[in-house]
Amino acid sequence: MKRPLRHSFTTMGTVVTLIAPRKTGERTFRSAAAKVERVFRREDLRFSRFRPDSELSRVNAASGRWVEVSRPFAVLTERSLRAAEETDGLFDPTVLPALAAAGYDRDWADVEARGDDEDEDLAAIRRDFAALMIKHSTACGAWRAIELDGTNLRIPDGAALDFGGIAKGWTVDRAVGQLPNLPWAIVNAGGDLRVVGTPPRGGLEVGIEDPHDAGVEALRLGLSAGALATTSVTVRAWGPGNHHVIDPRTSLPAMTEVVQATVWAETCADAEVWSKAALLRGPDILDRVSASLVLAGGEVVTNLPVPDDEQVPA
Repeated sequence: MKRPLRHSFTTMGTVVTLIAPRKTGERTFRSAAAKVERVFRREDLRFSRFRPDSELSRVNAASGRWVEVSRPFAVLTERSLRAAEETDGLFDPTVLPALAAAGYDRDWADVEARGDDEDEDLAAIRRDFAALMIKHSTACGAWRAIELDGTNLRIPDGAALDFGGIAKGWTVDRAVGQLPNLPWAIVNAGGDLRVVGTPPRGGLEVGIEDPHDAGVEALRLGLSAGALATTSVTVRAWGPGNHHVIDPRTSLPAMTEVVQATVWAETCADAEVWSKAALLRGPDILDRVSASLVLAGGEVVTNLPVPDDEQVPA
């Protein structure tokens, strides 16, 4: 079988790829790729915390006051608050102060460049600051006091939103909605992906990276519909114990037996929410969601389907 068509671009701090079968045709595929790219760049402008002119930055700067937001911003805010309720706060859209205190206080390229070279005294200051926020209840859990009335929004004074992964997954969902004429397609945003259309019999074969070695697959999954999202403590990490997955119960980078969680759901936004919850809650999450977990010792536990020999590589 011919290799599928691919178009990739960089936005939201990751590589986004559209994949479709060759029978789609070059012209149709180029049009679809342009639509996907347009959706992602628009939502990056809306939700980036590193753009001072983004809608998210404007909302965070107005903490404590009512502001009018766009309809998409209100929709994602409502979905995020619902997700926080559904996961008993393991998904928390107000972890930004704790995330900044942990060291993710600038664009990822700058954090990555700093790497393990951060001064230990500064790292200690960050930890003490996080502990202070916990003591005064200003780090995580502020989502409970957010008020949303239509497109009017008020976040508590001193709080800050960071939609992060759910914004990326939600954008994947919006992008696949622009692809009604393709036989099948995948929109993949840095491992958060969704299938649209009708894949060949046997589905599409998707590889999941080993969190300890990006050149190795932890496992391969078969995907005929829906979405996958992965949360890992090893992908965006800087220095020992410092990574971007904040545990809202401690306001510190998570320390759990799971180092990577991949979750299947009908939508990519839902998969994103539950991949975070799965990483923090551990293997008993498998009683509630379809997931693959890589444990600290390298063991993989999963209730997701494995591919057969007739599947098409994605």
